[in-house]
Amino acid sequence: MRISLFALSALALLAAACSGSSPQLETPLDESDEDSYVTISDTLPEAPEFPGGHTWFNVGSPLTIEALRGKVVLLDFWTSGCINCQQIVPDLTRLEEEYGDALVVIGVHSGKYDREQEDSSVLQALQRYGLEHPVVNDPDFIIWSLYRANAWPTIVLVDPNGRIVGSRAGEGVYDAFQPAIEQLVADFDEERLIDRTPIDLDLEAAAVTSAVLSFPSTVLADEAGERLFIVDAGHNRILISGLDGELRTAIGSGVEGMEDGSFDEASFNQPAGLALSPDGNLLYISDTRNHLLRLANLADGTVETLAGTGERAFSQPGVDALGVDTALASPWGLVLHEGILYIAMAGTHQLWSLDTNTNQISVFAGSGAESTDDGPRLQATLAQPSGLTFDGTNLYWVDPESSSVRMVPIEGDGEVRTLVGTGLFDFGDADGTSTTALLEHPQGIAYVDGALYVSDTYNHKLRTVDPVGAAVVTVAGGDEAGFLDGAGRETLLSEPNGLSRAGNLLYFADSNNHVIRAFDLRTNEVSTLALSNLSVVAESQGGDTIRISLPAQTVAPDTNELRIHLTTPPGYKLNSLAPSELALASSNPPALDFETKVVNWETDDVEIELILPVDVSTGDAILTAQGPVFYCRTGDEAICVIAELDLALTITVDDSASATEIVIDYALEDPTLRG
Repeated sequence: MRISLFALSALALLAAACSGSSPQLETPLDESDEDSYVTISDTLPEAPEFPGGHTWFNVGSPLTIEALRGKVVLLDFWTSGCINCQQIVPDLTRLEEEYGDALVVIGVHSGKYDREQEDSSVLQALQRYGLEHPVVNDPDFIIWSLYRANAWPTIVLVDPNGRIVGSRAGEGVYDAFQPAIEQLVADFDEERLIDRTPIDLDLEAAAVTSAVLSFPSTVLADEAGERLFIVDAGHNRILISGLDGELRTAIGSGVEGMEDGSFDEASFNQPAGLALSPDGNLLYISDTRNHLLRLANLADGTVETLAGTGERAFSQPGVDALGVDTALASPWGLVLHEGILYIAMAGTHQLWSLDTNTNQISVFAGSGAESTDDGPRLQATLAQPSGLTFDGTNLYWVDPESSSVRMVPIEGDGEVRTLVGTGLFDFGDADGTSTTALLEHPQGIAYVDGALYVSDTYNHKLRTVDPVGAAVVTVAGGDEAGFLDGAGRETLLSEPNGLSRAGNLLYFADSNNHVIRAFDLRTNEVSTLALSNLSVVAESQGGDTIRISLPAQTVAPDTNELRIHLTTPPGYKLNSLAPSELALASSNPPALDFETKVVNWETDDVEIELILPVDVSTGDAILTAQGPVFYCRTGDEAICVIAELDLALTITVDDSASATEIVIDYALEDPTLRG
């Protein structure tokens, strides 16, 4: 048996691997001959067995190479903060869909950062990116070393005999590996050696869809318009509220996609950055996972695509290139100045600029290589620029992959300069001077009254950086992830992200707590923004309906009462700011009927009990109760949940029964304990 592997030869990619070498092939091939073959035989190395003692996700028990005999296996060595790792997720998903149970993709999470190596962090990353294939946490790089991975991402292909066919670092995974997988499946299937038995998945990493916010990535405060624009990334939408948290509308249907149209019709894929026009009528949006820039017209309620083709860019824009014709790569932070939109292009490790009048797009800073070299802006190297801000003279941004804060003058051909940070693998948690301070994967930044406020994401802290002396000081957040309001350094945050100031408050997305919080610039107090008017987002929530079949009940013909009893989980209460309701229906009205078809309530109690009259006759019927129920954590009203219930109860009316009451009794779940 033989297989063509020319598709695995090295490709020239723009910044295709995080913090590693350029793409390469572990199994040597003759790249000059597309008809070269590698014989699948005993000469190919056996895939090392997965060692014990590792945490596995999305499967009921650890997988083994031996047990996977008969399947093509694709190992994806990744780390959650790496933009190149994130950008290959669509390729992996496409391969999984095409080859079904003949192919098993296994993510091997070998985390670069201390925070990324924690089991809880890996689980949150699976939720954030919607990964549903098996993943093993490899914090000590044991599996990484066994398979000789050398960069993030590194992909290793294993044949159904458990032997390594080849490996490659970098992006372009689908085009490189699809022909080889196709040939492997065909050849082994011909000899009836493909095992198509589904592996036993246990998807504990379902996205947090029931919370009102899911992994919010940033917030933009419009003080003049008294508005907040909240990027609700996990729900693929942008919410607009007042500065007090009262929701007004949603931009986006909540369904993952890239459709233009009205606010209700438009769709996004995990957007990240925002900028507002001076007149407050146009909202620029980085549609990050779609590799697009979108424009929301706040006056007429429509969304259009401003730049990008929907494909990931592997080259830089040419001379006089137009944004609508140019591929982008995970655009992130945005700054609008005098008609020019400056874009942190995380996926190519550059800053780009777009003329909003002519639609011309070009590189503003960065060579495209991933590193930390200062110097002339087009020769300097950046490392996954994310949050972006402006002081009127200079652009400032955070480079998460070098844990640094950088700057460049917006006019002329000035030089990129690093304020904090020294290298791709220099990170930690320390205040101090520019040479002693340490950050860990910061993602948000805002210029406020002469200071830079930085979301030190993996340290779960807010810090200030002096743009002149580069001194770094922690102003909020403790030494661990958590949720606690109060005095700045006594509070607990969980992966804070984008931030924006209005008046005396600095609003920021506390991503892994799924809330927006506010830092008082006068008192250093942190509070959580209480969102209200939640019915605005209930219909576009995008989460799954909770379908429950309650135990069947048999009642007597003289039954005349339906009792509905709902209880919240410990630490929660119902939310009077959003009216909950249930629509009642009977599959057989002659056997079961009721005058009240819809019940609703507004209360802050921990439970609700409703008594309704019913009419019954001998026979069977299915009673259903459907609708949204709103509840929030006690004392933390902003952490709110929308449970879209679909409860079903089979009722039998029988002369021999003694019960004279129908009961719907349901305990709402704590979404933080799901999985």
